[in-house]
Amino acid sequence: MKLLTFSLILITYMSISSLEKIFAQVREIPLKDFFRNPERMSYQISPDGKYLSYLAPYESRLNIFVQDLSSGETTRVTESLKRDIFGYAWKGSNRLIYIQDEGGDENYKLYATDPDGIDLMILTPFDSVVTQIIDVLEEDDYNMLISMNKRNPQVFDVYRINVFTGEMKMIAENPGNIIGWETDHDGKLRLAVATDGVNNTLLMRDSEDSDFQPILTTNFKESLAPLFFTFDNKNLYAASNLGRDKLVIVEYDPKTKTELNVIFEHPEVDVSSLNYSKKRKVLTSVSFTTWKRQRHFLDEQTKHLFERLEEEIGDENEIVITNHDKAEEIFLIRTYSDRTLGSYYIFDTKKDEIKLLSEISPWLNEDEMAKMKPIRFTSRDGLTINGYLTLPIGIEPKNLPVIVNPHGGPWARDSWGFNPEVQFLANRGFAVLQVNFRGSTGYGKEFWKSSFKQWGLKMQDDITDGVRWLIEEGIADPDRIGIYGGSYGGYATLAGLTFTPDLYSAGVDYVGVSNLFTFLETIPPYWEPMKQMMYEMVGNPVEDSIQFVATSPVFHADKITAPLFIAQGKNDPRVKINESDQMVEAMKKRGVEVEYMVKENEGHGFANEENRFDFYGAMEKFFKKHLQQVK
Repeated sequence: MKLLTFSLILITYMSISSLEKIFAQVREIPLKDFFRNPERMSYQISPDGKYLSYLAPYESRLNIFVQDLSSGETTRVTESLKRDIFGYAWKGSNRLIYIQDEGGDENYKLYATDPDGIDLMILTPFDSVVTQIIDVLEEDDYNMLISMNKRNPQVFDVYRINVFTGEMKMIAENPGNIIGWETDHDGKLRLAVATDGVNNTLLMRDSEDSDFQPILTTNFKESLAPLFFTFDNKNLYAASNLGRDKLVIVEYDPKTKTELNVIFEHPEVDVSSLNYSKKRKVLTSVSFTTWKRQRHFLDEQTKHLFERLEEEIGDENEIVITNHDKAEEIFLIRTYSDRTLGSYYIFDTKKDEIKLLSEISPWLNEDEMAKMKPIRFTSRDGLTINGYLTLPIGIEPKNLPVIVNPHGGPWARDSWGFNPEVQFLANRGFAVLQVNFRGSTGYGKEFWKSSFKQWGLKMQDDITDGVRWLIEEGIADPDRIGIYGGSYGGYATLAGLTFTPDLYSAGVDYVGVSNLFTFLETIPPYWEPMKQMMYEMVGNPVEDSIQFVATSPVFHADKITAPLFIAQGKNDPRVKINESDQMVEAMKKRGVEVEYMVKENEGHGFANEENRFDFYGAMEKFFKKHLQQVK
């Protein structure tokens, strides 16, 4: 008797003869091809449209390169040998900025360099300090706004910093309760968000010479999140779920404290992304995610631009504008899908010319990748749960070994797109199940709130329900189901092995929480202002101590019977190494097989290429050993 009702969307079952033909063509793709650094990525164009920049490997690390569009000459402008550069930006047309941490500690420093690689400077050379970018100040060639927890590790003050000299001045001191800052279109610091731990207050001021005044106070369970000012710098465009379940895009008047109008809403999902043209001062489009990314146009010129791109590039893959020059005449475009990381293009609108810049990972053949299909089911207590199922190519979808892959966050979500982990596992013959369990974002306020204090309980039940359906449908071999996840997904892995030990035959925990008490005791200092909110969402170590004991896997290692592999970054500031150490120790005391990998130069996930190779290579051997032989 089936306990759940599921609908699997768009899965096409093929005949045995067709499968046999495809299977003969399937090859085992080298592991490194999935997890090596891209050939080129993160293209950006200088504001004056004269230079093209991108990230590319140098000595196995992603570094910044700059190409002169008139001469074609290319220069490598950074020499980062210990760690990839992930985020960078143009600061005017004569300076580049980027942030980088050390060994995954997330204490980001701000760097600046000229486009020719000369005059490289560490602008914030402070130990144990996090630098965040607030506004690059496009109209100011010399200065930008950053925030740092230099004065007090728990809070961030705002500084104006000169990107040529490093000279900085504090322009807003955090009184101790501000968790966010925002500027207007002129680069003036006008907005702040304060918290008492559970209630958030939106603050605003008319100028940088005046004091912040409270505009709106809400409990953290509902929000009006400012996106940017209206073009006259008076009102706000915001994502709001005040008095409603789903986030919608509104215009908000801070003087009258009212929502003037709803710009866009969707009946099924949250809408929180609004795009605009700074040059033309018009709203251009809204983006939102159902089972995949969708777009609603607010401007005919932008609509025609995308139609032109689809005409030239095709509409098989997603098309995204990633960057443009100040004149909004040259656009950088990226494509992607569930089966490819995609390509970058440059679109010169004055010439009406679209050129391919590069593929991101040309060594991967899209035809050899598996399709990521959306699924939807009803949980045991009546909630609609969405997710994705990726089936290996060339294998009949019956009695397959399965990897359940819960996402991190947990207040995040899986989305349609290329996932190297999923494609790697599918290429190795595993079906991969991804469940957007309760609490996953994008599905409304009530769905999110239904996850509060449900770690290891109803959140875990949603994952379990998905696995049971796979078994009932005959897709999964009940004796060959594994579970793997990172961060909260690592916790869900441990919880799955602990609380449903008969369901899984092996598990891989990647930087996951094992003990809710120690996890909340060791959060980074700058999470401290939000600790009361975390107590409501995760639980209070004192008031909910009985539940914490019941739902912390480390206290129930005696229930785990399946082999376990744990991987951890030594410098992880979010889920500290003690979370993994204590779980390994508990398993060893039980005499249960456990493999443990620690990387000395990593944090919350492995960023360095060679460490990724080691981890996924070990995971492949682990799952092949415990799941791929029919028992």
